[in-house]
Amino acid sequence: MNVVTKTNITEYPLISRGKVRDIYEIDKDTLLLVTTDRMSAFDVIMNEPIPYKGVVLNQITLFWMEMFKDILPNHLIASEVKDFPEPLHKYAADLEGRSVLVRKAKPLPIECIIRGHITGSGWKDYLKTGSVCGHKLPEGLKESEKLATPLFTPSTKAELGEHDENITVEQAINMIGEELARKVEAVSIAIFSQGREYAESKGIIIADTKFEFGLLDGELILIDEVLTPDSSRFWPMAGYEAGKGQPSFDKQYLRDWLSAQPWDKTPPPPALPENVIAETRKKYEEAYSILTGKALPC
Repeated sequence: MNVVTKTNITEYPLISRGKVRDIYEIDKDTLLLVTTDRMSAFDVIMNEPIPYKGVVLNQITLFWMEMFKDILPNHLIASEVKDFPEPLHKYAADLEGRSVLVRKAKPLPIECIIRGHITGSGWKDYLKTGSVCGHKLPEGLKESEKLATPLFTPSTKAELGEHDENITVEQAINMIGEELARKVEAVSIAIFSQGREYAESKGIIIADTKFEFGLLDGELILIDEVLTPDSSRFWPMAGYEAGKGQPSFDKQYLRDWLSAQPWDKTPPPPALPENVIAETRKKYEEAYSILTGKALPC
């Protein structure tokens, strides 16, 4: 497998190159999603890749989608290059382990954030207002404390380089309709709850996460990445203590390093030292091996 920062598949049209994924249209019903090793933080793409990070994200997503398929169908068609259309086979070194063939769905215009612990922007919101995205919370909560019930706190989807904006459930209802919004809320919490219970059995706390859903022939399906170190906060259960920030198996390590630099969080980003790249890679690979019990296939 190659370290991949950018793909160049000439046989099919590239329809999107996002912060992490390159997306190609195979036909009117089918997409190829390639999860590269590009790393973004604060909505800025770093100049240096994190080697095989894309493989971690793709393999963890496949692991969870298999686990959750009885809760909600997903968009997966194939995950091995040998099962892809023949013109893609020559790109195997760039695609194996990090790409999937999926059914084309219509993505919902909201991102579905579930918070199981109070941290990050939710903690800042709580300190200012006593609420998180319109959810009134009890007084006296500590940073990183587990919430009595997971909170559904949707956000808008920003264009590349812009920031998502938190919205209330009522605003989400106005955007997609009450029936669909309530279904998305219920499914998000169900998936999060099952995933959190499993992760805790392996020694990892999933503090919060972001899901994406789409509509296919009018039916709701799970799309994009699922409970990965890019879309979630993973904390080790060992040493967990409310009242402070937590060490993590996700990109928070990189965010913390960047926040300590003289950088205004706009492009261009600072150069990442080799030790920061290596430590970030280590955290992603640890998350994969702990959750799946497998070594990374690269």
